[in-house]
Amino acid sequence: MEKIEVKKPEGKLGVLVVGVGGAVATTFITGTLATRKGLAEPIGSLTQLATIRLGKREENRFPKIKDVLPLANLDDLVFGGWDIFEESAYDGAVHAEVLKQSDLDGVKDELQAIKPMKACFDQKFVKRLHGTWVKQGATKWDQMMEVRQDIRDFKAKNNCDRIVVIWCASTEIYLPLTDTHRDLAKLEEAMKQNSEEVAPSMCYAYAAISEGIPFIMGAPNLTVDMPAMWEFSKKMNVPIAGKDFKTGQTMMKTVLAPAFKARMLGVEGWFSTNILGNRDGEVLDDPDSFKTKEVSKLSVIDTILQPELYPELYGKIYHKVRINYYPPRKDNKEGWDNIDIFGWMHYPMQIKVDFLCRDSILAAPICLDLVLLMDLSKRCNFSGIQTWLSFYFKSPMHDFETIPEHDLFIQSVKLKNTMRKIIGEKTIDYID
Repeated sequence: MEKIEVKKPEGKLGVLVVGVGGAVATTFITGTLATRKGLAEPIGSLTQLATIRLGKREENRFPKIKDVLPLANLDDLVFGGWDIFEESAYDGAVHAEVLKQSDLDGVKDELQAIKPMKACFDQKFVKRLHGTWVKQGATKWDQMMEVRQDIRDFKAKNNCDRIVVIWCASTEIYLPLTDTHRDLAKLEEAMKQNSEEVAPSMCYAYAAISEGIPFIMGAPNLTVDMPAMWEFSKKMNVPIAGKDFKTGQTMMKTVLAPAFKARMLGVEGWFSTNILGNRDGEVLDDPDSFKTKEVSKLSVIDTILQPELYPELYGKIYHKVRINYYPPRKDNKEGWDNIDIFGWMHYPMQIKVDFLCRDSILAAPICLDLVLLMDLSKRCNFSGIQTWLSFYFKSPMHDFETIPEHDLFIQSVKLKNTMRKIIGEKTIDYID
């Protein structure tokens, strides 16, 4: 197998986070800083802890991914970003109340030094938040140009060789795909006209791609999931990835649904409800923002179970998703699922799942892996949608000709086989 030509990860890698003061971002940054100081373990991170099988099983080669894949070193990461509030990453972490004070104290100086740049903000897109540290550009095109300058300034100030931009901010209101989003020229004109079809997140994505920088969409926003951005990323030879970090309840769905299908067990109904009290919960309390999340969550089951192929098993599924804002829980979300299944001779059974998870704790290692793997994608000269990273997303991006893959285990095989290709090893089909 021919090895892909990969540029070495030389110099510093700037990690610019949209929503740098939020719960997910500060948990990600704190954990990464603590790990490189030997104060924590990067639990949940495949790039740091997982092994990869190389060659046939009898060869007994199971090195750690980080020992064979040319990834950036954690010591070379430099953090920055944008936020609608002026507080430092440290103050944001204290406010989020995800991590214990003792964990924050170990990297307090580094967190306090991370001060956000002013954010692109339009309250119509996140109705429950009231940004106070925001850009004043007259149009979204002007604000996008400010973001481009922010990127250049950060890169120069911190002597970074490369940059990755990752969205860890809130879910925007639901935007349907329109003609504006299908054509790059129309999208650019809409930005200049300050159109309501252009969300603030699109300013960051367009700016990053313009600068030749990989962009990761961690929310279910439309943002880069449109033909105009696909075209632009190909034109600029930039990788893009998304959307919506696969953390708690949806991760369980992508484990359970393949099991039902593998055993040809039927599903009559799947009811999912969540309670959470962080800023994400507050934003999703707005029906328009919830609609964006709901579309992302609902797509999983149908795609995995393929009711059109198995109408007798999955043709009449009733699938309901609810998210409820409950402040006392803060970041400690409870995701509860009731699944009505049936088996031999159509006899009914039930499965109950109660996942008392910590959203930001699950999202943080995903952020780290995606930053490192998207930087790698850029150095491999990959561009456009990085479908090999679907493992990390609730609603993996795909073009109109491609059926998305939601099965966590198939996604895992694709992820590791791409890693094998990058280092010149044979892909594995598990026949032997």
